[in-house]
Amino acid sequence: MTIELRPLHDDFGIEILNVDISAGLDDAEFAEIERAVEDYSVVLIKHQNLDDDLQLAFGNRLGELEFDHVTYGRDRRINYVYRIGNIDWDGNHMPASHERVVFSTGNQMWHSDSSFRPAPAKFSISYAYEVTPQGGELEFVSARAAYARLPESIRSTIDDLVVTHDYVFSRSKVSPDAVTPSHAESLPPVPQRLVRTNPVNGKKNYYVGSHARSVEGWSDSDARVLLDDLLDRAIQPECIYSHRWETQDLLIWDNRCVLHHGRPFDADRYRRRMHQIRVTCGCSSMDE
Repeated sequence: MTIELRPLHDDFGIEILNVDISAGLDDAEFAEIERAVEDYSVVLIKHQNLDDDLQLAFGNRLGELEFDHVTYGRDRRINYVYRIGNIDWDGNHMPASHERVVFSTGNQMWHSDSSFRPAPAKFSISYAYEVTPQGGELEFVSARAAYARLPESIRSTIDDLVVTHDYVFSRSKVSPDAVTPSHAESLPPVPQRLVRTNPVNGKKNYYVGSHARSVEGWSDSDARVLLDDLLDRAIQPECIYSHRWETQDLLIWDNRCVLHHGRPFDADRYRRRMHQIRVTCGCSSMDE
């Protein structure tokens, strides 16, 4: 198979047009998809007929699956499928005021999935079951393209820096009580290299977002100025790919080099349900 590609944005992102994952992929076909994620950072495959088992099997081919940190943090139960949206596991519609829906608004901040874990997420794989007619878009920017646009003076400043990523720091922006003590205990702050290099193609990017709290060896005020500036440079309007979901969309993105956030939607009026799995990097970015 030679996959057919359609660009999603000038900087990054590709749609694969002629793939049916549910029919099974041989090694060569799968390798083409994996390489597309490495090269283009965001890959869209539409009209897929999947369930959790097929999605997990596909993710397993990409690497070691990451367990859901929310479920584990709350009750120490291992679960590999994240439920995104406002539908509970029994199919009930949760209103905007429900604590879980309020908690999920933290995903509206620009972030990289699981950057607060010692071995952060490599790829996220989301599949759409129920979508909203308005709102709820998922937006992406390329921190690889943003790094390439930096002046050399900034690159030389940041290339060797280490940043602390902290889940409690980011989720406290939603509510001071957003994270339970047991959940916080399961996710202590971790160091991550600010500049990362893709091991397949050698391209560099910087690693920021809502979980990035501080810079080792810098004052909090100076670190905040730097981290906010780097984020602002990446998320300029012309740099954003905004994905309008349709049912049976499969979206794969590389958390090592893209930032994303969800757009708000009317959770009282509309149902929204995505199932997401994540593949771990397998090692800290400090080991790169």
